[in-house]
Order: sequence, then C-alpha cells, then structure tokens
Amino acid sequence: MEEITPVNDNDLKDLKERMNLIAQADPKQYHNDFSLKRFLRAFKTVDDAFQAILKTNKWREQYGVETLDSVAALEQYKDKARVLRHRDCFGRPVVYIPAKNHNSSERDIDEMTKFIVKCLEEACKKCFEEVTDRLCIVFDLAEFNINCMDMQLVKNLIWLLSKHYPERLGVCLIINSPGIFSTVWPLIRQLIDDNTAKKVVFVNDETELCKYLIPDILPTDM
Repeated sequence: MEEITPVNDNDLKDLKERMNLIAQADPKQYHNDFSLKRFLRAFKTVDDAFQAILKTNKWREQYGVETLDSVAALEQYKDKARVLRHRDCFGRPVVYIPAKNHNSSERDIDEMTKFIVKCLEEACKKCFEEVTDRLCIVFDLAEFNINCMDMQLVKNLIWLLSKHYPERLGVCLIINSPGIFSTVWPLIRQLIDDNTAKKVVFVNDETELCKYLIPDILPTDM
C-alpha cells in the first residue's frame, strides 16, 4: 500500500482555524481533518489548500453534487461504472469501469461527467477514513476498441480527481489491457503528474491482481 505523506501540524492547525471561521458562518463549508490533510498534501501550502477548498465548496453547490442521486437521466449510464460492495485488500472502496460498455459517440459528456461524480461521491462515502480515505479504481479493458476511448471524459476525470477529489486516488488498476491501448496510454500519461502516474498499475495476470483485490469481487454482469 502506498505511503501517505504526513502534513505539517502547524499547517493543519492554520488551515483548520481558517475553515472553522468559514464553517461557523456556513456549516456546509465544513471539512473534517482527513479532508484538510488531503488538500494540504495536494496543494502544498495553507493558502493554496484554503483557496482550493473554497473553490471545491463553490463547485459542489453550483454543480448540485448532493442532488445527483435524484437525477433520473443518469440511470442510463449505470452499466458504465459501478461502486462495488466489496473493498480491495487495503480496505479501499472499488470503482469498477468496464471500458467495453462505453462509446464516445453515444454519450452526453455533461451527463456522463455527472455520473462519474455520482460514482466518486458514492465511493468516498464508503471510505472508513480512520483506515483509509483513498479509492481503488479498476479500468477493465477487455474487448476494448478505439470507439471506447474518450479523451474528453478522461480529461474530465483527471480534472475532478486533481481539483475536487485531491489525494482520493489510492491506485488505478488497468486490467485486460489489449495491445491497441499501448498507443493510447502515452497520450493519457501526458495529462497526469508523476505522483498520479505512480498509482497507475497495469495488471498482467490474476496473480498480480490478487495483490490488490480478490478477482471474484469483479462483476460478471456488466
């Protein structure tokens, strides 16, 4: 399991004091210590972390994050991703994404992005933060073809994870990767930083997969 960089105690205290002042006026602005630490690790300084939290809070309100469960239009995308009932070997919630079910020409990018946010929210709520506050995302590339590749959606996911769900990604497992994906990966690699790239693991066989999760937890009905 990856090591989590500790944050400076004084920085955490400073950020907490700033956020407490905001939360006293508007309780919806509240972030717990785990969240504050994630933003500090991602954005390095107290000032940058504070500004990032305020931007995230504003985005959540404007985007209607808390109401996405009631958006009926998102039901049509339920075969695109699923938050699994079981966790990985490190206690992280698992988001399973079967690429074969996606066609970049047959989706509404705004609705699909909202569906991704809905899945991220569901997974984050399943975290036992005292144990781990990170997620395991599994991209299953079985039956992958070029129509499944959606660079705009990939960019949106990267943006979400970096700006509004910082330090939530624990590991990204790429399973059943076909040869054609080797031409796509370099394009994606350019979009992510080195820290994120270290969390991307190409899994070559079931033995290696067992280091991260029990294969039997992966869906067979998608």
